[in-house]
Amino acid sequence: MDIFEALSSRYSYRQEFLNQEIPEGDIRKIVAAGLKAPSGCNCQSTSFVIVTEGSLRKKIAEILPSKVTRTASVILVILTEKIITHTGQTFELEDYGAAVENILLAVTALGYATVWLDGMLKLDGKAEKIHRLLSVPQEKTVRAILPIGVPREKGAPREKKRWEERVVYNKYEKGTGQF
Repeated sequence: MDIFEALSSRYSYRQEFLNQEIPEGDIRKIVAAGLKAPSGCNCQSTSFVIVTEGSLRKKIAEILPSKVTRTASVILVILTEKIITHTGQTFELEDYGAAVENILLAVTALGYATVWLDGMLKLDGKAEKIHRLLSVPQEKTVRAILPIGVPREKGAPREKKRWEERVVYNKYEKGTGQF
């Protein structure tokens, strides 16, 4: 699948996965896509925990109960580390966002499905619980999880707003109230 087909085909999958393992080679390709993402000042502040062990996946599903977390063959945990650049800036959020987008596209291109879960982690100390469960080093923050698997049902991308509602060339025109 080429990049434009992956962009057009990608969707957030929230249903049950088939009980099918993902080959190690595909897992490595998926995570490598995240490692290849752009990174502010090349700090490479994003890292990953690949959770394939059934008992750990089950415990994560208890912390974040949903159809996808209960049935995923792989749960990818996205971590960031605050690294201050020579300019005094940090890019951990930008780095992790770019890494996750690369991973979403790689998952789609390989015929699997996933959903970017981060909002759930911000509630009731769930990120901290996963942090402890996986013995994540203190300097790293659990930002998101991506439950990955073979979709039981075919999904479709959601409708996007029209080009004209979101894009303007050069600058906004005064007084039009629109792009």
